[in-house]
Amino acid sequence: MKHKSLATRIGDTDIRLLRIFKTVVESGGLSAAEIELNIGKSTISKHISDLELRLDLKLCNRGPSGFSLTEDGGKVLRAAEDLLISVSHFRTEVNEIKQQMAGTIRVALFDQCASNPESHLARAIHKFNEAAPAVQIELSLEPPNVIETMVISGHLDVGIIALHRPSASLQYAPLYGENMFLYCGKEHPLFDASGSEFGKGALRRFNYAGLSVNSPNLIVGQQLGFRRAAKVQSEQALAILILSGRYLGFLPDHLAQEFVDGGVMKRVLPDEIRYRTRFAAATRKQPAPTRVSKLFLDVLMQEHSVNREGEVKRVSTAKR
Repeated sequence: MKHKSLATRIGDTDIRLLRIFKTVVESGGLSAAEIELNIGKSTISKHISDLELRLDLKLCNRGPSGFSLTEDGGKVLRAAEDLLISVSHFRTEVNEIKQQMAGTIRVALFDQCASNPESHLARAIHKFNEAAPAVQIELSLEPPNVIETMVISGHLDVGIIALHRPSASLQYAPLYGENMFLYCGKEHPLFDASGSEFGKGALRRFNYAGLSVNSPNLIVGQQLGFRRAAKVQSEQALAILILSGRYLGFLPDHLAQEFVDGGVMKRVLPDEIRYRTRFAAATRKQPAPTRVSKLFLDVLMQEHSVNREGEVKRVSTAKR
């Protein structure tokens, strides 16, 4: 009897095989996926073979030479990702109808907020998990332009990004901020120089490293007339370039503090060159956020509101 192609009929078994295939690719091979899937390598290999048989396509090369996707495998992976997101959306909508707090919420952020004293994301996640323990959280770090695109397309539920050139397709809930200073590394010519020995104009002679995406970082660098000799998509990569001693660059003070304390990084003209970035939670306007996303936003905003009020009270008390 001729086997029916997966392309004409998709069942629960097929979706499970696609999830396994996606996990194998993300893990980098069958062996690496064993722990994530909690099944043996031989069983994983059989599942991939079953999927290839169902699709009548060779998806990947696997053997002594290692694991790699075929061209068809790459196309199937992208299609599978879209399908699995659609399945997740369907389950979320069904839970919405049944008034259940279940499913998955996908959140992405750009900045290194774990060390930011103004960010209370970890505490907000703690409270969200208490309120909706059945909801699985997928948290990732992405460039801001990627976050915007993924929120608009529905691949992300919430994106935490800088308030900069807002998109008409998104709505924003302001959360917290961070202070940005210009830094140089220990081997940079400016490290041992005092601010009185040079001015803003002199800084344009040196290599500058900045974010390659449209952001406050990009705008400020352009306004100061810096010559961008290196570009990055993350602040961790930017820190590495600054530490090399060959580049100037802006970093949030909380991220740079450990390097400053270690004597390997220094602020450059901190009284003259600095700026502040505000961050917000972005969600798409249409369709409206689900109950799960709304709960996450409510907890997030409440946590930041409570902490802002506490900070205002502490400042007011200190002034008396």
